[in-house]
Amino acid sequence: MKLASLKSGRDGHLVVVSNDLAWYTDAALIAPTLQAALDDWDSVEPNLRALAESLEHGGAPRERFHEREAAAPLPRAYQWADGSAYVNHVELVRKARGAEMPASFWTDPLMYQGGSDGMLGPRDPIPLADEAWGCDLEAEIVVVTGDVPQGVDPMAARDHIRLIGLVNDVSLRNLIPAELGKGFGFVQSKPASALSPVFVTPDALGDRWKDAKLHGALEVEINGQSFGRADAGVDMTFDFGVLIAHLAKTRPLGAGTIIGSGTVSNRGADGGPGKPVSEGGLGYSCIAEVRTVETIQRGKPETPFLRHGDTVRIEMRDDRHHTVFGAIEQAVEAA
Repeated sequence: MKLASLKSGRDGHLVVVSNDLAWYTDAALIAPTLQAALDDWDSVEPNLRALAESLEHGGAPRERFHEREAAAPLPRAYQWADGSAYVNHVELVRKARGAEMPASFWTDPLMYQGGSDGMLGPRDPIPLADEAWGCDLEAEIVVVTGDVPQGVDPMAARDHIRLIGLVNDVSLRNLIPAELGKGFGFVQSKPASALSPVFVTPDALGDRWKDAKLHGALEVEINGQSFGRADAGVDMTFDFGVLIAHLAKTRPLGAGTIIGSGTVSNRGADGGPGKPVSEGGLGYSCIAEVRTVETIQRGKPETPFLRHGDTVRIEMRDDRHHTVFGAIEQAVEAA
């Protein structure tokens, strides 16, 4: 089952979307918003599934689904927490800052609390007031949970995953060092993130959803050129069950909590940093990684951060090359 929110007010208008993302049908009689559906998932979900089945067989009123008309599936989320499940990414980015990586990072996830009062839609621009801030994309996987009890163990945590999607977790790299130097985490360096047009239930992903990981190439383009195609199921040190349990260690989580995987990152075939797509590698899911590799190999970074007018596209396709979640496609605009 695939769900989306059309732009309407602050919280969007819930619709069920066909598997091929061509059509949608209104779900307002079941739940007006996705958050309302998540709040009462056990009773609402069967009705949404019946509507989705009817849509697939032509039995429900339908209209064309246009990704440009979609808001973020959760335009306002009660909680957005982003992990760093791909430790290869953490290691490379810390090298760029000249910071050593503690051994504990391989056994205990990193996580930060992001702003979730305004999640960007898949076609909303990235507002950038100052190019000197070092604007970067971060292509990631997200899950949305139901209510999660405090102290849940990682295996049981998997059962609380309701939906899966994509996110562009925008980072302002040149603001990060000063913020982290204060010892109190990200704030200004993490502006609004953008979500994929649709979120998908785990069962609808088939073999791509296995062991609480999403498998498949996460395609990233910058200005129409292939930048990354790392496999989200490879080199993921911590699965989503572990990430959920980490967040819920000292508090319960409310329905509608969004948890990110961190930037998807694969090692190279030789175990070292990956290569650019242009050199036959799987590329990167953020600019910071390629800049680190350039520094290691050639002594300085060469790839610029995003500038006004640049475009970013993030998408995952199935085995038939059909889009799974729709595409996040954003232009960087002067704020």
